[in-house]
Amino acid sequence: MQLSSVKKNNTRLNRNKFLPYLFIAPNMLLFLTFMIIPIIFTFTMSFTKWTLIGTPEFNGISNYVKLLSDKQFLAAMLNTVYYTLATVPTTLALGLIGAIALNRNMPLRGALRGIFYIPTVVSLVATGLIWQWILSTDYGVLNYVLEAVGIGEQQWLTSNALSMPSVILATIWVRCGYCMVIYLGGLQGISQDYYEAAEIDGAGDMKKFKYITWPLLRSTTVFLTVMSIIYGFMGFDLFYTMTGGGPGFSSTVMVHYIYKQAFQVGEMGYASAGGVVLFLIIFILTLLQMKGDDQQ
Repeated sequence: MQLSSVKKNNTRLNRNKFLPYLFIAPNMLLFLTFMIIPIIFTFTMSFTKWTLIGTPEFNGISNYVKLLSDKQFLAAMLNTVYYTLATVPTTLALGLIGAIALNRNMPLRGALRGIFYIPTVVSLVATGLIWQWILSTDYGVLNYVLEAVGIGEQQWLTSNALSMPSVILATIWVRCGYCMVIYLGGLQGISQDYYEAAEIDGAGDMKKFKYITWPLLRSTTVFLTVMSIIYGFMGFDLFYTMTGGGPGFSSTVMVHYIYKQAFQVGEMGYASAGGVVLFLIIFILTLLQMKGDDQQ
């Protein structure tokens, strides 16, 4: 009787072993279908010449050699770096300032948090159209204000010098709310005992920020930095909607250039090589950032 009971328990345990795998199976299937397989397919196609017509022809590393000598691709890469360097520190700094301000007891704190977060949940295409309207040369709100104060209208979206800063401005507007919410979570995870002890020692707000808040927000900052760098290098929607990558190549970034090569020029193999290079850049930057945080 006892042996039979043990066998039943063992059978039940064996069934329970497979239960967690059944629960994660749908997610793993989706991850495999929409992430792993496309990555493998893109990597494979990067070594071929394929124009969607006919069968792919293996051409070795020719696509990668062509990328290194492609002035338009290199210009798009520099634009991407410029865009990322301009948006990442700015959005993190403004998000942190907003989080510190809205972490205090103040009237309408909850409503203000929601208002600042709204741009994050709005579709990027809709955001691009909104900023296109704001910055329009003919009927833009910003140019109307500038003319009213005597500065004169600016060619925000059609000027080589201003097209990229215009998209950067829209990106900052989108990303600040996200950074603010993540920093708020980090601030609320810091025990008030540290601040009370610092006040007893006579520390002011700046010293409390320098020796308590900032060190304890390091992991949050690393997370936001990594996510913001990835977001910067994956930028596409706002560029496509607001400037179309122009005028010329002044606001063409890597993803936009890859998109053009794939769906306008039809060079799928060449575009795949660009996608692999972009993936490697993001992967290496993420590893370096995380390694630096571990050493600290």
